[in-house]
Amino acid sequence: MNRKATALDVAKLAGVSRSAVSLVLNGRGDGNVALESQQRIREAAAALNYSPNKIALSLRNQRSRVIGIVSDQVVTSPFDGNIIAGADAVARSHGFVTVVMDTELDESRDESAVETLLDRQVDGLMYVTVGLRPLHVPPNMARVPSILANCFDDRPDAGLPAVIPDEVRGGREAAEHVMALGHRDIAFLAGDSLTPAAPRRIEGYREAFGGAGVPVNEDRVLQVGWDTDAGFHGAMKLLDGVDPATRPTAILCANDRLAIGVVLACYRLGLNVPQDVSVMGYDDEFRIAKTMVPALTTMALPLREMGAAAMTALLAEVESAPDGKNDDDGGPGTSPAAAASTNRSAQAETMVPCRLVVRDSTGPLPAGR
Repeated sequence: MNRKATALDVAKLAGVSRSAVSLVLNGRGDGNVALESQQRIREAAAALNYSPNKIALSLRNQRSRVIGIVSDQVVTSPFDGNIIAGADAVARSHGFVTVVMDTELDESRDESAVETLLDRQVDGLMYVTVGLRPLHVPPNMARVPSILANCFDDRPDAGLPAVIPDEVRGGREAAEHVMALGHRDIAFLAGDSLTPAAPRRIEGYREAFGGAGVPVNEDRVLQVGWDTDAGFHGAMKLLDGVDPATRPTAILCANDRLAIGVVLACYRLGLNVPQDVSVMGYDDEFRIAKTMVPALTTMALPLREMGAAAMTALLAEVESAPDGKNDDDGGPGTSPAAAASTNRSAQAETMVPCRLVVRDSTGPLPAGR
């Protein structure tokens, strides 16, 4: 087997010292090594397929260049893996790798999962959840730069920064889309109040009506749950046996599975979508929204964008720390969490907008309405 090239091999080929190779390939060549020599070093490294030893470099910099990610169910869920994919892409582009641990919705494992990653000398931590929710942040996350994605700190004052979807804006833009098609009698099947997403989307729905100067019919807002059967039964309640002149002309749904149930109910009742009733989902769920018949108009959750934004912010904090770590002590009488919070904006939330995806399930107001 051929011997792997070393920095000394590169130095000999480029006709420079070994220290010059180290300076250039570790990003410190400018001002220390002549530009012509820098070019020869890079060409020699490429010819020999040489790259600096990442472990040795990490030891010198007191950084592992590893980011730990804890998830509640993202790894084992078919829905939100794109958050981690977006985060990992940004990490790799900056020369970091990610290590992911999934607690499978067992909150008692949160702190031990964080501790396991800290034992691996991670430079930073991210916590990712399936579905927007408040998080009881494991206190040991304060020992390194940390951030939340698709969740927010449940502490009222000293929270970690969070990157979350702008659910209010999403609910508003969903309603505004069907309003632009002429609809005013618009129902909303809004999931349930157990997750913060539902009330925020209802708030956006109400904002759209307020902006249009149209009163909200409270009977049209139903919190039914999140699954297909809930959408079916909710739609039957709104449409079955109702005179065509008084039934809603559009039904917004808090997720795409509810929208499937609504479409099935319409077919059961002999109604066409969108000719008789426009139906709109939320999430843009993979292998569901686009392949439905008709293809589903929906609000796409910005999963990959949230992961990328969270990782970008986290790496900025990691790189700004002298050794990539927070002080474990924080001074006399100061807890690690309190010490870390002084370096962050309390309750700083970055809102990532959802994206309107217009397909075939929404259309103009039916004739005569």
